[in-house]
Amino acid sequence: MKQQLTDLSSPCLLLANEPLGTKFETAVTEAIDDSLSAFGVANKQTIYRHLENRYGIKKGEIPFKIADFANAIEETFGSVAKLIEVKIIEKLHAKNKDFYYVTKKDELNFTEFISCFQRYLEP
Repeated sequence: MKQQLTDLSSPCLLLANEPLGTKFETAVTEAIDDSLSAFGVANKQTIYRHLENRYGIKKGEIPFKIADFANAIEETFGSVAKLIEVKIIEKLHAKNKDFYYVTKKDELNFTEFISCFQRYLEP
């Protein structure tokens, strides 16, 4: 049974009485790491170094700086960044099938998705 959050403007939907599952930070870090692995190990490490050196975002800080991370990959990868964001979302959903996100105006918003996902894991 789906249960909408008390904030009716929120696009997040939860299943009632479900356990929390994995911690937010671990889930997001693993999903990002898995998604960036598609570029190969050396390139993934280069991306993390670039994020830290150019944008001041360390790997372990990404879950807490998700808007900065999204802006950084969008600036770095251009339109390909959306594919990376979708891959991250797919990884998160694959491990948390009870989490539902409903887009506003049929437009996927990565930072909004992550924010809803955080509220799902850490209400």
